[in-house]
This record gives sequence, structure tokens and C-alpha cells, in this order.
Amino acid sequence: MTLKKSITIAIDGPAGSGKSTIAKILANKYKMTYLDTGAMYRMVTYYFLENQINLKEKINILEILKNIHVDIVGDKFYINGKDVSEEIRTPKVTGLVSEVAAIKEVREKLVELQREISKGKKTILDGRDIGTVVFPKADLKIYLIASPEERARRRVEDYKNKGIENENFQDVLDAIIKRDFLDSTREESPLKKANDAIEIDSSKMNAQEVCDIISKYIDEIEV
Repeated sequence: MTLKKSITIAIDGPAGSGKSTIAKILANKYKMTYLDTGAMYRMVTYYFLENQINLKEKINILEILKNIHVDIVGDKFYINGKDVSEEIRTPKVTGLVSEVAAIKEVREKLVELQREISKGKKTILDGRDIGTVVFPKADLKIYLIASPEERARRRVEDYKNKGIENENFQDVLDAIIKRDFLDSTREESPLKKANDAIEIDSSKMNAQEVCDIISKYIDEIEV
């Protein structure tokens, strides 16, 4: 199927619900640009950690953001020309990303960048506030959920696949529950379902099954 020239699909949901996996599959299927907004926040978080940035010094953060160049090429993520694709997925970054994402100045900068990258393209984005803040008029909004236990299981499996063996299930589950709370209660762009979003529970479905459901909605979009 050929989609119209410019289209925006927003996939929101909590950590570990399968947003990135689903978005990548659909982007490939429909020849769309995939923008991993969560990775963008992870890149800024990594930079802050590496440079020991004080998150409470808002004036300094504004200046620092001017010096951070974020680039995404395929499945590779770069900060100021450095490939940080592996580094941004570590438990250390995961543990701080919600706090960084709650900073107003960071969100404003990255939302501006997300809109600029997506302008005039066929784009699919995943995150926490794509359908509510970044693209409230998206052509299709999906809110993807899964039980905390299933999301923790997926995260532990993902860590193992990356050679990280010292993360146990309970610690990861506790971290996910904490992140859910932080993401949904933060003042700036909290995680929540858009009124016109379609909710899909992926707890008992594999990626392809979820993609098949979303594909039916995409196919209904005017070409």
C-alpha cells in the first residue's frame, strides 16, 4: 500500500510496552521514517551523566543543550559525532532518563527537533507524549500497554541479549513501576493516553500480532 506523502503515526506507552520494536517493523513495512524519541532523551541523559551535569542548574542546562548535537542514522545514535548506541541502553541511563525527560528545557528542545525532523515526511514516532504534545493532530495514535511484570521480563531478556547479566527481575520490575510513576506524574508532558488514541494491550501478544492490528488502522488512512 502507498501512503499519502505526509503522514504522522504516534505510538505512546510506558517503558517496555514494545513501542520501539513495533514502530521499527511498521516503518519498514510502510517505508516510513522512524524516529525513536525515547533514544533522544537517552542520548541527552547519557551526555549529562558523562559530563556530570547538575540537573537542578537550569541556566547551565540551557547552555549545555546548545552544545549537544543529536543525530540518528538508521539504528545508530550519535552525540556530537560519537556513536553511543550501546551506552544509552545501560541500566544507569535507564535509571535517570525519566528525571532528565521531566526537565522543561530538555523537552522543549527535543520536541522542537522531533517536529522539524518529521516535517513533510511519512513518519512514525514512539514515546510518552507524541500523541498528546508533540503531534496532537497525528493521523493515527496508538497507546501501547503491557503489564509491569511482562515489561520487566522483556527488559531482563533484552539486557541478557546485550551481555548484561547482573540485572535481576525484581530490581527491574521495581524500576519500571517507579518509572511509570515518574513518567505519569511529572509536570512537563506526563505519560497519558490521548483521548483519540487506540489502546492495545501487548501483554499476551508477540510483536507481529500487534503490528497486524495496527496495520489494519494504517490501511484505513486516506491514501
